[in-house]
Amino acid sequence: MDLAAADDSADSPVRNSNFVQSLDRGLAVIRAFDAQHPRLQLSEVARSTGLTRAAARRFLLTLVELGYVRVEGREFSLRPRVLELGYSYLSGITLPEVAQPHLEALVAKVDESSSVAVLDGDDVVYVARVHTKRIMTVMITVGTRFPAYATSLGQVLLAFLPKHELDAYLARADLRPLTSRTITDRARLAARLERVRAQGYAMADQELEEGLRSASAPIRNRDGVVTAAVNLSVSASRTTLRQLEDDFVPHLLAAVAQIERDLGRAPAR
Repeated sequence: MDLAAADDSADSPVRNSNFVQSLDRGLAVIRAFDAQHPRLQLSEVARSTGLTRAAARRFLLTLVELGYVRVEGREFSLRPRVLELGYSYLSGITLPEVAQPHLEALVAKVDESSSVAVLDGDDVVYVARVHTKRIMTVMITVGTRFPAYATSLGQVLLAFLPKHELDAYLARADLRPLTSRTITDRARLAARLERVRAQGYAMADQELEEGLRSASAPIRNRDGVVTAAVNLSVSASRTTLRQLEDDFVPHLLAAVAQIERDLGRAPAR
């Protein structure tokens, strides 16, 4: 069935001739489901993806037939088979496997949660995590995404982008306030990222969620290129910014050095 032809409209933007619109829309249907919306009705999928109800129904039933989605009554939900879509990527990289024991050791030492994330477009995506206390209202798991500008992980990853990539990000980023402390001014964000690059780590004070402070440091590959970041998350009610920097950042930087060593990066001279 040619779903792309069936769903195209005169208002659709001009795409590269190699762009498969039906694949784009099918993936959009899968992305409509998340931790906050594990079960959706047809109308909700259509609204989330911008598809017509008829198009959303065709994509959902195709995914049902392929084993990626289940349907119970009027509700649809993802099936475990969708994990195959991400497993090929995760199994092809060594970072999560290398980082995990170091995260566990770091968490055991400081009794706070720690994660590793990479930059994917304008978001950070978690690829490894060890948690202790529940600080955030949103449960973080491998695969969770957050806007990069509002997290210490993202600020580290943005700070070490090549200049032309960072300039492009600052020009296009939609800097929405997630809390009263979120940086939404481009000049302020650029200044923050310059400071992060100079000091080698980032600290975010309740910019993603009220009550959450975090510190992050970059992970460099054997060529010295920043490819990921590690963080520590603490409760603002228990830990001041000064305590976070003085008492926790040294442990964070030590863990990063151990991860980089295991990844094969020679120590700086």
